[in-house]
Amino acid sequence: MLKKIRIIIGVLSLLAVTLLFVDVSGVARHYWGWMAKIQFIPALLAMNVLAVLFLIALTLLLGRVYCSVICPLGIWQDVVIRLRTWFGGAKKKRKNRFGYAPAWRRTRLTVVTCFCVLLVLGLTTATAAAFAGLLEPYSAYGRIASQVFAPAYDWLNNCLAGWSETNGNYMFTPVQILVVVPVLIVASITFVIVTAMAWIGGRDYCNIICPVGTILGYMSKYALLRPMIDTSRCNGCRKCERNCKARCINGKEHKIDHTRCVACMDCLDNCSTGAIRYTWRRGRSMDKTSAGKSDDTAGRRAFLLSGGMIAGALAVKASVEGDGALAAIKEKKTPLRKTPIVPPGALGLVHLGSHCTACQLCVRACPEGVLRPSTELDSFMQPRMEFTSSYCRPECTSCSDVCPAGAILPLDAAAKSAVKIGRAVVDLGQCISVNGQKCGNCSRQCPSGAITMVPVDAAQPEGRLMPVVCDDRCIGCGACEYSCPVGTAGIIESDHSAIHVEGIEIHREL
Repeated sequence: MLKKIRIIIGVLSLLAVTLLFVDVSGVARHYWGWMAKIQFIPALLAMNVLAVLFLIALTLLLGRVYCSVICPLGIWQDVVIRLRTWFGGAKKKRKNRFGYAPAWRRTRLTVVTCFCVLLVLGLTTATAAAFAGLLEPYSAYGRIASQVFAPAYDWLNNCLAGWSETNGNYMFTPVQILVVVPVLIVASITFVIVTAMAWIGGRDYCNIICPVGTILGYMSKYALLRPMIDTSRCNGCRKCERNCKARCINGKEHKIDHTRCVACMDCLDNCSTGAIRYTWRRGRSMDKTSAGKSDDTAGRRAFLLSGGMIAGALAVKASVEGDGALAAIKEKKTPLRKTPIVPPGALGLVHLGSHCTACQLCVRACPEGVLRPSTELDSFMQPRMEFTSSYCRPECTSCSDVCPAGAILPLDAAAKSAVKIGRAVVDLGQCISVNGQKCGNCSRQCPSGAITMVPVDAAQPEGRLMPVVCDDRCIGCGACEYSCPVGTAGIIESDHSAIHVEGIEIHREL
């Protein structure tokens, strides 16, 4: 029954998190957005104390159930293992798929140490935060879902939309398929590595590479409830060992490495004599499943090391703390900005860079397609704003609503409308209004009324007009840049707008 409960909760969790990235209607994010906010590292970065304490208490009580029923990357590995059982070769289809393997202690400690160092450095430099995000399991799965699963889902949706339109109904709405090649490459490599390791060695990725698995693993060594071997009932068949996906059961010596056990309950299901039970941890003298005094010492040291690094990261963190639809005639190129633009709620470049793990949830949640993953090394895969296909509508708060890591803090529509994230800059040499054509799109579409059309020549008030930006009223939403027709109409030939938005490093309220 425990295994069935684990499978049901795990499947529901995986579907919920996947829908956060795949669903474009926003329904999933409305009902299951909290699933992203209880992921361990995002909750830690967001200083979500209740979520962190809940996960720690859950681990100290039940073991690494987080890896089996909450972490989407961990659950995906279980899916791959099950597919291997169904569709693998004759040897893989039958049971007895795995076997005990010694723990890669040095590798695990090296990876978790590097991760914690990057986490601490990430509070001051976006580059370190981006590389930390490569190892963080939730963010890794988010990139896979947004760049591998979501485009396939969108393509199917568009096919159905085309088919339904030809049959006279509009049940499906076409959506833009967004694929960013550098992020797709990273997501694909991660997907192949995780899937291949799960197919060949079960939960090896969790127990060798994943830093969250290592951190929670050393906590789970002290869990009150965990699988235990009753040597008086064991007949020595070692069936539990050969079916342990974490490869942590040493059937010969009747030992279980609880730092690697992911509480999947498979061993309970496979033991025909009932020798393995999920029960209260006994004292050292009676515990026949311990891995020895040296293992206890190593586990204690690793637990203190990882815990100290997380505490250090938290200490450093604490010290830093419209109009109607506009259809583009042709795709514009993004202008070269001296300072990139980050969304309202991010507070500025440093705050976003130090907290964002590049999970891509905000990019996927943006209904206007304004947020795009950065391809710059110093902010790789973190969100940046582009106004080639739309602009940041003042009433939209989707990105701040879904961010689980505190990189984009929650804002309501009223507060967002008063946050300055950039300033509009006009190139009068490319403006078609200055060059004799009637325009004024930027002025008409500006939601804050920051742009005014004034005569180029004060002596001829009825002559040509030019846009003038009031910097004290401009919030940097990009409506002017998006609506500017330069490059698509008139006598000026250009590949980008005559007015564009420059970001500011630190956001401020107007």
